[in-house]
Amino acid sequence: MIALTAAEIAEITNGRLLADPDVTPGSVVTDSREVINGSLYVAKPGENADGHAFVGVAFDQGAVLALAEREIADDAGRIYPSVIVDDAVLAMGALAAEQVRRIRARREASGEQLTVIGITGSAGKTTTKDLLAGILSTEANTVSPQGSYNGEVGVPLTVFQAGFDTRFLVIEMGATGIGHIRYLAKMVAPEIGVVLGVGTAHAGEFGGVENIATAKGELVEALHSTGTAVLNLDDPRVAAMAERTPAAVLGFSARDAAATGPVARAQHLDTNASGHPEFDLELPGEPAVRVSSRLIGEHHVSNLLAAAAAAHAAGIPAARIGASLSSQSAASRWRMERTERPDGVTVINDAYNANPESMRAALRTLADLGQGRRTWAVLGAMLELGEDSIREHTAVGTQVVRLNISRLVVVGREARSLYVSAVQEGSWGDECIFAETADEAYDLLQAELEPGDLVLFKSSNSVGLRHLGDRIALPPQNPATANEGSELL
Repeated sequence: MIALTAAEIAEITNGRLLADPDVTPGSVVTDSREVINGSLYVAKPGENADGHAFVGVAFDQGAVLALAEREIADDAGRIYPSVIVDDAVLAMGALAAEQVRRIRARREASGEQLTVIGITGSAGKTTTKDLLAGILSTEANTVSPQGSYNGEVGVPLTVFQAGFDTRFLVIEMGATGIGHIRYLAKMVAPEIGVVLGVGTAHAGEFGGVENIATAKGELVEALHSTGTAVLNLDDPRVAAMAERTPAAVLGFSARDAAATGPVARAQHLDTNASGHPEFDLELPGEPAVRVSSRLIGEHHVSNLLAAAAAAHAAGIPAARIGASLSSQSAASRWRMERTERPDGVTVINDAYNANPESMRAALRTLADLGQGRRTWAVLGAMLELGEDSIREHTAVGTQVVRLNISRLVVVGREARSLYVSAVQEGSWGDECIFAETADEAYDLLQAELEPGDLVLFKSSNSVGLRHLGDRIALPPQNPATANEGSELL
């Protein structure tokens, strides 16, 4: 975070100053548990708790200023040093926008540059962000989000990690409605905008897929004419966004050999025996370079191409892009995360999130990797699909059977239509099992997994199958020694 005094924070946020105007926080946090000496604590209302209840804890931990929506007093009746605003989250956004403005101005004044790259899409944002940050960080000081910080709180928190020495700022942008990405793009003013795809995730919240396309396209609409829109030409809705941006367009495609204009392509694409994609990366105006990715699944080719195209737009040579992509494994957890248990069971935990597109891709990867092995698909609900939910879960159950997955375990009532469709498609007996809870599924898997089995976990984040996957990834314990060295909690 670049230094701002309490007086400057109040001015930027149109807040009321109740603190020493010269107090200068050194970091910004929204969780009192993350406060360090000198922090600005943002007391934002939350779904489960109100941050105002933890202002005292934050100051006990070393906070020097609070950004709050009301005055908070200590036990003696003294008001904690604060800037009082109407909306703490919007105030965070205003601070973040000013941070970007000041960093950009300082670097330009010294003959340097700040390049902000925004990434959005219905799937693959975090993987693409990680890949791109991996490329750029070998070139210059790069800041990118922790995990999946991609909303109206996460984006400012990412910006606050940047300083005057930051060359590249990578921003992941998520949305649950029209106007959200426009707000984030206005905040960070990206030079490069990447749109990965328009899927059916959150279709219920958005009111349909076309509204999702409208929302995702807000990123490229916000670009300046000197910027670059990086668009997935394999998705017709994304390709059509070329008409919505004043920026130059750089496409990427794994399938359309006839695509015209500047395009990043994957030629001679294949996957090796471990499921890692390999291809020749072609970038405009440069010789092809070989990429041998360490990610699992052909569906990651689109993410690899998107990262390559964005890095190319940022001025990185193709040879260095290819070398970086070939060296990177998954940087964030629960994205096709592979664990080889000592007993020979392979666990692929891809349960950070799920939508129909990513579910189909994960199942195809399971089928490809599982040739000659017994395969298990442990699946939970895909949430926020609205009126399409039953139809989409039914389609996944049908696909599981048609891919000849050996065993299907469906977890939770919200995914029951997936189980029913698999049974109707032709899976019967113990090939297809419904478990009410993750604990039921755990007991089943612990009892029946055998050496050589390959098991995939996939569900929407809040369903929580990623935690079941973590439990199964641990080697089975000997019942006689299971409690040694442990306590009952």
